[in-house]
Amino acid sequence: MKHEFKFEEITRQVLDSLPSDLGKIREDVEKNLKAGLQATFSRLELVSREEFDIQIELLSRTRALVEELEKKIDTLEQAGKS
Repeated sequence: MKHEFKFEEITRQVLDSLPSDLGKIREDVEKNLKAGLQATFSRLELVSREEFDIQIELLSRTRALVEELEKKIDTLEQAGKS
């Protein structure tokens, strides 16, 4: 999952703010924090950067095709008026 880096970064920041002598509690916090973050991001229905970039490329190609078709229609309309 593309968001793993963010989970790790957020988890590390939280754990760094905790005292290091908490032992087992620290491990439980890490485990629960990761699970909570993953569940939260899953509910948000986020897409990966790769999926987003693919959709941008598809949209760009579709837009170019529409513009090309519009030009052809204009040309045909002009030819029909003559």
